[in-house]
Amino acid sequence: MKKFIIILIMGFSSIAAAQETVTIIGKVIEEKTASPLEFATITFQNPTDNKVVAGTITDGKGNFILKTIAGNYTVKVEFIGLKSIILANRELRTNQTLPTFLLQETETELETVEIKVEKSTIEHKLDKKVFNVGNDLVAKGGTANDILNNVPSVSVNSNGAVSLRGNTGVRILINGKPSVLTANNGLEQIPAENIEKVEVITNPSSKYDSEGTAGIINIVLKKNKSKGFGSSIQVTSGTPDNHALGYNVNYKNNKINLFSDLRYRYMNFLVKESSSRTIFNGTAVDSYLDGTIDRDRTNKTFTIYFGGDYYFNDKNMLTLSYFYRNNKAKNNVDYTFNYLDENRTPERTVNAFEDYKEPQVANQIELNYIKTFNQEGRKFTVNLQYDFWNDDENESIVEQEIFPTELAVRTLRSRDIESSKDFLFQSDYSIPLNEKSKIEFGIKGEIRRINSDYEVYDNNVSIDSLNNLLRYDERIIGAYFQYGSSIKKLSYLLGIRMENSNTGSDDQLNQFNISKKYTDFFPTAHFTYELNDIFNFQLSYSRRINRPAFWQLNPFGGIADRRNIRIGNPDLNPVYTDSYELGTLIKWKKFTFNPSLYHQFSRNTFEDIRITNPNGDLVEQAINLGTESRLGAEISISYSPLKWLTLTGETNYYNFEQNGIFTVSDRNFTARQNTRIKFSTWNFQTNFNYQGATRSGQVNAKSQYWVDFGMGKDIWKERATITFKADNIFDSRIAKGSVNGTDYALDYYFRNVGPRVYATFTYRLNRKKSDRDRLPD
Repeated sequence: MKKFIIILIMGFSSIAAAQETVTIIGKVIEEKTASPLEFATITFQNPTDNKVVAGTITDGKGNFILKTIAGNYTVKVEFIGLKSIILANRELRTNQTLPTFLLQETETELETVEIKVEKSTIEHKLDKKVFNVGNDLVAKGGTANDILNNVPSVSVNSNGAVSLRGNTGVRILINGKPSVLTANNGLEQIPAENIEKVEVITNPSSKYDSEGTAGIINIVLKKNKSKGFGSSIQVTSGTPDNHALGYNVNYKNNKINLFSDLRYRYMNFLVKESSSRTIFNGTAVDSYLDGTIDRDRTNKTFTIYFGGDYYFNDKNMLTLSYFYRNNKAKNNVDYTFNYLDENRTPERTVNAFEDYKEPQVANQIELNYIKTFNQEGRKFTVNLQYDFWNDDENESIVEQEIFPTELAVRTLRSRDIESSKDFLFQSDYSIPLNEKSKIEFGIKGEIRRINSDYEVYDNNVSIDSLNNLLRYDERIIGAYFQYGSSIKKLSYLLGIRMENSNTGSDDQLNQFNISKKYTDFFPTAHFTYELNDIFNFQLSYSRRINRPAFWQLNPFGGIADRRNIRIGNPDLNPVYTDSYELGTLIKWKKFTFNPSLYHQFSRNTFEDIRITNPNGDLVEQAINLGTESRLGAEISISYSPLKWLTLTGETNYYNFEQNGIFTVSDRNFTARQNTRIKFSTWNFQTNFNYQGATRSGQVNAKSQYWVDFGMGKDIWKERATITFKADNIFDSRIAKGSVNGTDYALDYYFRNVGPRVYATFTYRLNRKKSDRDRLPD
């Protein structure tokens, strides 16, 4: 009996030991460049039947942590374009750190029909979504706006306005910093080929700027990582006119990395617009005003970027770079206005033609210093950035009444010369306290001056009441501190950010002098609870701010269409938002499921109001509406049923209420579906987008949908790639809706004419497809 009990105890002990969980830590780097590999795949397989027992991917530093049941495993490490490493029959019965995995290059045989597995286009992480542009065919040959329209939770309307979950209060960064590249509709001028990935952060930590009540969109541009000399050339051509030529070259060794990028693009856009305004006198119809607009817009953009990294040693690096952009925008616009009486009988017809030219020159100089330490995760950075740009808007309008009688021609000319000087400094320091805890702190300052010199001539006579010079100054100084740690399965990150804002505007005619000073604190909190290797969830909170943009403040604007005038509001106050989010991330075999619930409550919300002036014209101006509450649910799904097929989908549904000058209660629904097929050197992709009808303030917007298609093929042993893209293939992306005021009702229509079809050819000299260009930080 005694022997039986001993045997029984030993048996239970063996079972318990077999079920013991161990933690395995490791690191994966590329041997040739000594660079850490993000998204390398690590799998633990049962050596008897080769079934996958556990798996994970590396983080941005090439590190991975994996928990599994103690036992013997076959450990496999993989990364696209590099040779896999296999550790056969590895005994993992205690917590341990595996030797660093050094992956070597491998030759790819393109003529075979092998199906290759590559990094997902969309990656779901608990704190953000990552859209990898390199794998997105629909973005080839396009611009940053085209890419953003394919990114989960993000949309760009026909006028270039970017929104996140239907909220336009979004902060756009380039490589984690504000940049001149986003000024003056600059996103339309950034080639898609320059972008590596887009990060969508709906509830940022205190390390990020507090700007952006909807969250942050961080556009990460490509960087070179390979040693030696390399270059690439890209040629794009399509219809309507979309022609581009780009050349990128770099040289890298152990001490320096020299890089440059040169690009030219010519694009043409044909737009058709129409409107029908019903004018009331009390409750009775007084008259109607119908308008049609045919717009022919072109952009000619030249950019050059060059600089270098200098490596003092393996822990100290200095980077100096310069970016220059010259863009020439031109609009030719035909207007027709029909005035009708209450019975829609024609009374007057007016034709107008606008010749609009806007040359823009932007410059950016940047100096970066990065220091790392022997202690892993400890890092110190300093960034200095100086942006300066000029924008010269020239409008010339010729207008004539042709019915019932032909009157004399009337001319109207305006010129608005805008210039900006923006200096930014930033420093961050990250210090690990132990294996589980770390602190981060830093400072940031931005000092900006914008001038707008405006003048108007009516029939060559100066309008002194409109001629003026606006001066706008902005100084924002911020500092943050955050602490992160974990307790068993719970990890947390707590932070606080302080920002002191000092803004002011005045004018040459002394019509106004407005100064605003305020100091705000922005707390953040992020909690993550990991139930197991495939299921965890996160709760987060952040306080955010949305300061008015210069175009919203500038009271002097173009008057091409004097029946629909837009002016700025120099007394506009910032918007404050409290944002809450609960999300989960489930990864199971070939399936990723990322649902989230969110609530945003905003004060001083921006809204455009349109009123009728004494001349019967509509005047549009931004105001502080009041409060807005949004409660929504978002679901993102990724599924790869076959090695050659990946399906992704996203839906967003929210209710919102506006209270203040307007009282609006409504709901909205958006959806996006992406299908990607890859056979050896061939790639195919389709995107379907749907935006539901919505209301906000005075505007009721109708639903719209569109479909994009792309295909590509690698040739010449991956030294060249040809891609074909068709945007809006059914010509269905049409913005329609209505605007309602106290004495009018307006129906509007806006459409970019026809699908856009173009092809891009890329040739690489001394490079592989996986190598990256170095482009502006």
